[in-house]
Amino acid sequence: MRRDPSVRLEPRDADTAASPESQVAYALDTRRVSASALRRFGDLYLQELVIAVVALAMIAFFTADSPYFFTSANAAALASFIAPIAFFALAEVPILILGEIDLSVGEVYVLSPFLVEHLNNAGAPVPLAIIFTLGICAGIGWLNGLITVKLHLPSFITTLGMTFALEGIILIGSNGAPANPVGDGTLALVLGGGVWAEAFWAAGVMAILFVMLRRTSFGLHIIAVGGNAESSKESGLKIDFIKIWCFVLCSFIGGLIGILDGYHIGSIDPSSPGLTFMFYGVAAAVIGGTALTGGRGTMIGAAIGAIALGTLEDGFHVIGVSSFAYDLILGIAILITMFLNVQIERATIRGAGRGSFARIIDFIFSRRKEPVRR
Repeated sequence: MRRDPSVRLEPRDADTAASPESQVAYALDTRRVSASALRRFGDLYLQELVIAVVALAMIAFFTADSPYFFTSANAAALASFIAPIAFFALAEVPILILGEIDLSVGEVYVLSPFLVEHLNNAGAPVPLAIIFTLGICAGIGWLNGLITVKLHLPSFITTLGMTFALEGIILIGSNGAPANPVGDGTLALVLGGGVWAEAFWAAGVMAILFVMLRRTSFGLHIIAVGGNAESSKESGLKIDFIKIWCFVLCSFIGGLIGILDGYHIGSIDPSSPGLTFMFYGVAAAVIGGTALTGGRGTMIGAAIGAIALGTLEDGFHVIGVSSFAYDLILGIAILITMFLNVQIERATIRGAGRGSFARIIDFIFSRRKEPVRR
C-alpha cells in the first residue's frame, strides 16, 4: 500500500506504523500510565468514594421506600439536617488532622447566639454584635490552643474543661430560659433565616476550607504536622502556632454555625446538646476519611460524611423509624467505616494489608504490570 505523500507522520508515528512490536509497546505504555493514574486517584479519594457510594445507596433506598423522600419539600428539610453536621465536621477536620480534638465547639455553638443577644441589648447594633461575638468565639479557641500547647495538657482535657465552663456561663447568663435571635429582615434571611441560607453558608465554608487545606502553605503545614510533628519541627515549622490557629478556626466556625442555626430555627435554647452535635461532626469527619490518629483528612470527605448522616436521620423521619434507632445505626456505621478506613489505608501502603480485606482493594487499584515487549 502506498502512503499518501500529503500525510506527514511524526517519527514515533512512523516507527509505530512500520513496526507491530512498537505498536504493542506503545499500547502497553498507555495502559500502564492509565493504571498508574487510577492507582493515584484511588489512593487520594478512595475513602471519599466509598462513603459517597454509601450515601447514594441510602438516598436510593429511602426514595424507593417512601414517595415523600425525593421531593422538593423534603429537600429543604434534608438540607437543615445536613448543614449543621457539615459545619461541625468541617470545624473539626484541621484539629483531627493534628491528632487533637475540640470538645468545646458544641458549647461555643450554643453560646454565640446568646452573646449576640446580650451585646445587642447592651446597645451594639446587630451586625457589630455579630462581629464581636465571632471575635469572642475565636478568643475561646485561642485560649484552648494556648493551654494545650503551652501547658502541655491533652486537648481532650483542655476542651472538656472549657465545655463545662461555657455551659455554666450559658445557664447563668440566660437563667436557663430560651430566647429569640435579635434582628430581622434581610440580615436574618441571609444569616440562616432563608430556607437554603444555611446550606449555602456550609457550601461556601467548605470551599474556603478546602482551598485553605490543599492550596495554602498553612494547610499543607497542618497535614505535615499531623503526619509527623517531630520531623515538621526539625524542618522549621512553628508547631505551636499551627495548633493554636486551628483551635481558633474551630471555635470561630462553631460560633458562626450557632448564629446561623439560631436564625434558622427562630429560637435559642440554653439546653441545646452542644456536645452531642460536636460528636455528630466528629463522626461525619471520621466517616469521611479523617484519621483520628492524625495526618489525614479532607473537607470534601467530611462534607460527604455529613450528607450521609443527614440523609440517614432525615430518611428515618420520613419512613417513620424511631429516632432512637439513629444512634444505634450511627454507632455501627462508625465502627464499620473505621474498619474500612484502616483497611484502605493499609492497602495504599506498599507491602501492607496482605491476607486481609485490604488485599482486595489493593488488587483493584494496583494490578500487576505486563512486561513491555521490545
